[in-house]
Amino acid sequence: MALHVISSSSSSSATCVTLASTIRAFVRPSISLRTTPFTRSPSKLNLLPPSVSPSSFPPLRLCRRGFQGGRIKAMASPAPGSVNKPEEEWRAILSPEQFRILREKGTEYPGTGEYNKLFEDGIYSCAGCGTPLYKSATKFDSGCGWPAFFDGIPGAINRTPDPDGRRIEITCAACGGHLGHVFKGEGFPTPTDERHCVNSVSLKFAPGNSTL
Repeated sequence: MALHVISSSSSSSATCVTLASTIRAFVRPSISLRTTPFTRSPSKLNLLPPSVSPSSFPPLRLCRRGFQGGRIKAMASPAPGSVNKPEEEWRAILSPEQFRILREKGTEYPGTGEYNKLFEDGIYSCAGCGTPLYKSATKFDSGCGWPAFFDGIPGAINRTPDPDGRRIEITCAACGGHLGHVFKGEGFPTPTDERHCVNSVSLKFAPGNSTL
């Protein structure tokens, strides 16, 4: 009976040793994996949730404006002062007359501009960078020989005292292109009593419904 107990005890001990060895064989690798330093490059980390794929984001559209059913659809315009180019680049992309007026602050001869007597519905944008500047609804016939507007699109035009000390120069807020001058208090029957006297060469007209 004693031998049976010893035998049984020895068998149980052997079984326990074998079981412990088996457990260690499975547990130790998992422990070593958990304690292995994380060496993956941070630049390769996927910071998006697992349910979100980068391909699910819509593509960015960089156009400024577009036409939809004959109606001008307003798009994102360049931010003020955002279009900066060296003068050599402006000279390469503009015509000699555009460069003379937009970049050298010249003036076209009165009565010669292509938009002087144009009163179609549409939008007038900067000929240099394409920023929308005026709606046709603000254009009026002043008889001065240049396109005249009583107001511009908010935020699109900068005003600066002219070096002659008498006039106020108006420029494109995005690229700084010279547009002309603004005059106030001349008595025109307009909502603002202002006349933006603008060179046609400084503008590019796009016909269509100008409701933005």
